[in-house]
Amino acid sequence: MHFGPALRAAAGIAVLSIMDAVIKAMAVHYPTFQVTFLRFTFGSLVAIGIVAVSRPGWPSSETIKANLARSVVGVITAVSFFYALGQLPLAETLVLSFLSPMFVALFGLLLLRERVDTRVLAAIAVGFGGTLVVVLGQSGEGSVPRSWTGVGAALLSAVTYALSLVLLRQRAQRDKFMHIVLLSNLGPAVLVAPFALLVWGPVDVTHLGWFLVMGMLGTAGHILLATAYAKAEAARLAPLEYTALIWAAFIGYGVFQEIPTWATFGGGILIVSAAALASRR
Repeated sequence: MHFGPALRAAAGIAVLSIMDAVIKAMAVHYPTFQVTFLRFTFGSLVAIGIVAVSRPGWPSSETIKANLARSVVGVITAVSFFYALGQLPLAETLVLSFLSPMFVALFGLLLLRERVDTRVLAAIAVGFGGTLVVVLGQSGEGSVPRSWTGVGAALLSAVTYALSLVLLRQRAQRDKFMHIVLLSNLGPAVLVAPFALLVWGPVDVTHLGWFLVMGMLGTAGHILLATAYAKAEAARLAPLEYTALIWAAFIGYGVFQEIPTWATFGGGILIVSAAALASRR
């Protein structure tokens, strides 16, 4: 695997981690379905603007059908993950989502017939070990009761996100990446719209800028991931998802003045090691 796809995937994860922080801030003010709809609606506007400039041509009917089907998985992932962000701390939500690389390897094997070598399996194990260090090191801290519905939603999002990444790998080898990005925003926006209308509340004008930022970050992150997964196997890029915990620690400290624990640092070292192991030739 070339270093380029790994670098793009890591950058995409960093961008999406920042988006997660914005979503968490907005989830305090609006229902999950409304936040999901606005995220994909603004993402669609950004994607349409890029398509208008780049002019990749019209997607084929097969591309539209396949990516709209993938949008169903994307909606389930987004709704469950956004709900978890509103119920759990950012770092804890990301830690629970780190089960996804294991499912990526499984789905990649079943759907794409990808070979999963021992080095990738070792990287997944090391990275997950890092998440356990964080979880066990922070267990029992704080006085706020744990939201088990939030935990369940985070675990569900891990499974569906893994399936979404493997399907992205499948389509990225056939479709133009901007077609994928555009349909991955338009599809979920349309699918979630009826549910958003049922719980819709007035939107603070000052928050519109944040939803635009959310859409821009989501689109940029998706472009980076789509181009990365077009060039590298899903299982090999999956352990890079663990680097999101590093970004969560930086964001927590810089934005929320949260000082990372020694467990976070120790787990972070294991996570970075896993990412480096998976990205080597």
